[in-house]
Amino acid sequence: MKLKDFLDYMATKPKINGNSEVYNMFHKLAQDALKITTELNNKYHSEKEIIDIFSKLTGKQMHSSFKLFPPFYTECGKNITIGKNVFINACCKFQDQGGISIDDGCLIGHNVTIATINHDFNPKNRIAMEVKPVKIGKNVWIGSNSTILPGITIEDGAIIGAGSVVTKDVAKNTIVAGNPAKIKKVIEITEDIKA
Repeated sequence: MKLKDFLDYMATKPKINGNSEVYNMFHKLAQDALKITTELNNKYHSEKEIIDIFSKLTGKQMHSSFKLFPPFYTECGKNITIGKNVFINACCKFQDQGGISIDDGCLIGHNVTIATINHDFNPKNRIAMEVKPVKIGKNVWIGSNSTILPGITIEDGAIIGAGSVVTKDVAKNTIVAGNPAKIKKVIEITEDIKA
């Protein structure tokens, strides 16, 4: 199976049976990601080197404004799409087989987990998986130690409070927090602040 076939499958057929061709591709991509993240995480790299390594991990050229503080963990990497001026802090874990898209201007705090996979509820078929993408809009801030579950969309300008577990979509310019995350406030936007 080629990478394009895998990504097309992930976008259109969310069920993966154990020991299938797609399932085996999961494990091949995981081995590739482990090699690249080991390189990323185990010595100092300049900002440019981090951009180059992350571009290799995702298979997409990262913008020069991208910032990451390693370590960073993923078992795929190839289904991550990141916009401009995105910052990812240390110890984040992205389970991106189902697709993770992060739009411009996002801030991702320490130790954030973004998941796109659920296993089958039937214990006799637990090896089977279902994938659902996570979509994060522009200028979203995700606080440290938060978990974003499969299939979630977080709209532009939202804030996820530290330690939250996001189980439902988050509306534009909304602050949510808790486990499960609940609306705490709607942000009033007045005018842009000039630096």
